[in-house]
Amino acid sequence: AIEPMINLGKKEVYTASDGWTVRTKDGKPSVHFEHDVCVRKEKADILSDYKEIEAAEKANTNLFA
Repeated sequence: AIEPMINLGKKEVYTASDGWTVRTKDGKPSVHFEHDVCVRKEKADILSDYKEIEAAEKANTNLFA
């Protein structure tokens, strides 16, 4: 799995006291997502499917205004 974290601010993060939650040090919004790939001898299979997300983005006229 490829799991990037995209931050609106700086890249510095910390793990909260619960040992699981990761937050940006500057408190700016961020997003985490996964892209799953199965690598085999013959080829790599992409397991992630973002069709529903892509459809919602296209339907939201305010998103990229």
